[in-house]
Amino acid sequence: MGYDDVITHLGEFGPYQKRIYYLLCLPAIVCAFHKLAGVFLLAKPDFRCALPFENGSTYELSPHLWNLSYPQNERCSYYDVDYTAEYLNGSIPRSSNDTKSCTSYVYDRSKYLNSAVTEWDMVCSRSLLSATSDSLFMLGVLLGSFIFGQMSDKLGRKPTFFASLVLQLIFGVFAAVAPEYFSYTISRMIVGATTSGVFLVAYVIALEMVGSSYRLFAGVAMQMFFSVGFMLTAGFAYFIHDWRWLQVALTLPGLLFLCYYWIIPESARWLLMKGRKDEAFVIIEKAAKENKVEVPNEVYEQLVDEVAEKKKQDEMAASQPAATVFDLLRYPNLRRKTLLIFFDWFVNSGVYYGLSWNTNNLGGNQLVNFVISGAVEIPGYTLLLFTLNRWGRRSILCGTMLVAGISLLATIFVPSDMNWLIIACAMIGKLAITSSYGTIYIFSAEQFPTVVRNVGLGASSMVARVGGILAPYLKLLGEIWRPLPLIICGALSLTAGLLSLLLPETLNKPMPETIEDGENFGKKPAPQEAAEDGGTQELNGMLNGRSG
Repeated sequence: MGYDDVITHLGEFGPYQKRIYYLLCLPAIVCAFHKLAGVFLLAKPDFRCALPFENGSTYELSPHLWNLSYPQNERCSYYDVDYTAEYLNGSIPRSSNDTKSCTSYVYDRSKYLNSAVTEWDMVCSRSLLSATSDSLFMLGVLLGSFIFGQMSDKLGRKPTFFASLVLQLIFGVFAAVAPEYFSYTISRMIVGATTSGVFLVAYVIALEMVGSSYRLFAGVAMQMFFSVGFMLTAGFAYFIHDWRWLQVALTLPGLLFLCYYWIIPESARWLLMKGRKDEAFVIIEKAAKENKVEVPNEVYEQLVDEVAEKKKQDEMAASQPAATVFDLLRYPNLRRKTLLIFFDWFVNSGVYYGLSWNTNNLGGNQLVNFVISGAVEIPGYTLLLFTLNRWGRRSILCGTMLVAGISLLATIFVPSDMNWLIIACAMIGKLAITSSYGTIYIFSAEQFPTVVRNVGLGASSMVARVGGILAPYLKLLGEIWRPLPLIICGALSLTAGLLSLLLPETLNKPMPETIEDGENFGKKPAPQEAAEDGGTQELNGMLNGRSG
């Protein structure tokens, strides 16, 4: 049984685990701050070209002056004419319809006093810079999941958590004081990497110390704390309208978690894996004391034997070729399932972040849209707690992605004057994709064989980050046609939901151990084999009938 046997004696979710677990959930809130901050740091307010005669003007112009200065539906150029008093008062007609590109801009500062977009004029021909900044943040998340994942396995969960936290604080402040776009974007990319170190390591520590029957709850509840951070980000943005101070305000709460150094222990499970049994036993005894239970001596003795055996197995495994992602692609059935899982991860990540970052494009009150987008995640995760172990993983994954796809595609048919219905459809899609995203973690882990499970999940996570890296560019498509981001997200969700029907159900089925098990898992028997099996069953039935 190993460490799971220890947890059985400690209690699967006793007072000690609850205290540590809920403390570990709080950093998820700050990670949400950083992941969603770009919506407000890079907010793009209404803007227009600054006219030659203007100096420090406000955004508002009279309709008469607007028609004299700008072509219809054009924000990136103005009429190239001589803006004399006679022209502006309508005494003389426009001499030419030629236009000129903007050299400076006037922004509507009624909602956002200042954003990185307005400070560095990331509009018109420079609008790609805004999406690229968010995209590089997600590239940082990808790199961080690899770097800090390796670091946590080698150096420990606790050192990795605090190294990530300190870097997050330093570069979070650096981003706030960045003098230009490049240093801001690099700082934000490093902050993105640290979110993987802080959140994923906290997630792993939490799951490693609870019993198996509580792991679904522990995983889902921590995601709910992320959703709380999602909504609180809008609260900060409501009160702080300058992007630099907003970045500082979203970073400083991380200081509170430095005190965890004296509160949060190293993972006892990881210590045992590394052969550091004395340190692990101290943590186990402390947990037993707080939970008011005793762990029998024979359990400790069994752990010592298992640590020694594990060390031998690791030495033997080190002499064997390491499993790679190519092992998942070598055999036809396993390859088909792997590619489907990769596509599901890509779609879930891309659609989740695409919808989260597209709230400013939905119309109506942007802050309210953002809060609702975070709030609908709570019922999305709650749904998993009540259905995932009853209805099956595939049913939930396919069903939620299909609902997301249909609701998002339905926005095509909603009249433009019914903006509330467009928002409602988008939020139904967000709720559904949240449930789907929570399901894919468990479902894919149960599909991959044990010998390549970590490799498969790591590769899946990297594919998901690619979806997240591309998601910011959906905002630019919304400037071409407002419903386009929702239509693309809907089409991807619908396609992934239908294709996922080809994956086998995993609920209440033993997980595949070897590559051969993975290839055969969910594989339909060949007609000849099925006929032979049927014949064997018929013969057994006849023999049983005779013996009766």
